[in-house]
Amino acid sequence: MSAAAFAATRGDYELSDDVARLDIDAIHAFLSGAYWSVGIPRERVARALANSLAFAVYHRGATVGFARFVTDRATFAYLADVFVLPEHRGHGLATWLVGTALTHPDLMGLRRVLLATRDMHALYAGVGFAPLARPERFMEIHDPDVYQRPA
Repeated sequence: MSAAAFAATRGDYELSDDVARLDIDAIHAFLSGAYWSVGIPRERVARALANSLAFAVYHRGATVGFARFVTDRATFAYLADVFVLPEHRGHGLATWLVGTALTHPDLMGLRRVLLATRDMHALYAGVGFAPLARPERFMEIHDPDVYQRPA
């Protein structure tokens, strides 16, 4: 793991992996309404953050963007939960967030980085992602309604 906080700035925006700065309530507020995680409980968001390499984008101290990598920090990572708040979109922040995060020392030299997206293929292609070369090798267990059922 990296010891020092990873940070970058772009105009009035700051990107950081400092877990002490993560605003779980703000992140949960967005994710609980996102198409991929509707209704996710706050406790699940907190647990996901605790077990991921997370990055937030701040504007004047407020969380306006977020991304996290589920990773072993040696061979593999899965990019998840990427968002930029609507009022901050259109400025290239998502591309900057993901592209900059991918330069984090704990994500360098990985054999594979995956993600799933419904509609942002062009954004991710712009930072190096491509469709699966051998999709027939991949399988999944997918339960899209897991957050809608009682625990």
